[in-house]
Amino acid sequence: MDILVIGGGGREHAICWSLSKSPRADKIYCAPGNAGIAQIAECVPIGVFEFDKQAAFAKEKQVGLVVIGPDDPLAAGIVDHLEGEGLRVFGPRKNAAEIEGSKAFMKDLLQKYNIPTAAYRKFTEYEEALAYLREQPIPVVIKADGLAAGKGVTVAYSREEAEQALQDMMVSRVFGEAGSQVVIEEFLAGQEMSILAFVDGETVLPMPAAQDHKPVFDGDKGPNTGGMGTYSPLPHIDSAIIEQSIETIIKPTAKAMVSEGRPFRGVLFAGLMISPDGTPKTVEFNARFGDPETQVVLPRLKSDLLDIFEAAIEGRLGEMNIEWSEEAAVCVVLASAGYPGSYKNGLPIEGLEEAGQDGLIFHAGTAFDEGGRVVTSGGRVLGVVGRGAGIAEARAAAYEAAGKIAFEGKQNRSDIAAKALV
Repeated sequence: MDILVIGGGGREHAICWSLSKSPRADKIYCAPGNAGIAQIAECVPIGVFEFDKQAAFAKEKQVGLVVIGPDDPLAAGIVDHLEGEGLRVFGPRKNAAEIEGSKAFMKDLLQKYNIPTAAYRKFTEYEEALAYLREQPIPVVIKADGLAAGKGVTVAYSREEAEQALQDMMVSRVFGEAGSQVVIEEFLAGQEMSILAFVDGETVLPMPAAQDHKPVFDGDKGPNTGGMGTYSPLPHIDSAIIEQSIETIIKPTAKAMVSEGRPFRGVLFAGLMISPDGTPKTVEFNARFGDPETQVVLPRLKSDLLDIFEAAIEGRLGEMNIEWSEEAAVCVVLASAGYPGSYKNGLPIEGLEEAGQDGLIFHAGTAFDEGGRVVTSGGRVLGVVGRGAGIAEARAAAYEAAGKIAFEGKQNRSDIAAKALV
């Protein structure tokens, strides 16, 4: 069948790459795609919010499956719209995608069903939020309720930083409407972990655990980003803790969504914190593949991704036996100078072909210039993935490949996956 993937980042490149390995996948289209995706799919100049154009294109090309990558169109109801046009779509409907679209909804859901998470309060009035904030211990976490491209969360280590973050969200509206409501929650110390799962109602098939690195600089310093690198598996985290996370958090959440009349179908992504005593708690839920977690999880998938997508859509996920490689994968993100603040686009990228001999290169923010050269077109530019028998081998491969790529102002963390080697 022909397939249409919606999105244009590193996650969508990884999805297209994984789907392209299916013997049942014929032509793959990607809207809008990027310079890397163009090597394996036909990129179509349709934006992620142009639902009518997407539907018309999919029907014209007789596409058998539409796969939704990013969070924003899911929250805006893209699945409901395309299904209403008679298309088969992989991704949660709008009422289920709210688990990511509203942090207040997510926290209220977890509280109602006694699913482990940090203590919190939600606010729509700035003065009330500020008064509460001033009573809280430091560090404290402040979250814009809505979607903010992965940047709407501040972990404040001083009162000044906390109050500034609150003012930015609620008064200055740096995240627009996303900051009209905020969630203030207790700071959870410990080890972060991400578990993505294929979900079809109450059926949950977890993927291997991964760990992201959100802050922009080494040693988890600097502002939060969409993710500067990730790795899988997590040899330093006990498998019993991973299993406990699935049984006490992910499965009960899927069941809770069914109970609420919002059955989830797609990829449910749990961002977790493991406390020093080994107890997992929920930091966040996302309603889609993570970015850059997907770039290390899908390269470990041995089963056919297209088969899994179809099984989820048809309510047959419980019949699937998904196989994963024992191989490790490490992804190092190469970002533009200035990211996650302002940055320049259109800078030529050198060394991609040479680097591709050592690792998998997933394009996140790239485009072609008028001369056909690959240039930068985003804050996160490339995800360079190394694979190997263990984390050390995969990490060495990723950094070796990353070192062969050059563009003006290239920045990346040098400590991705180092925690797994201690």
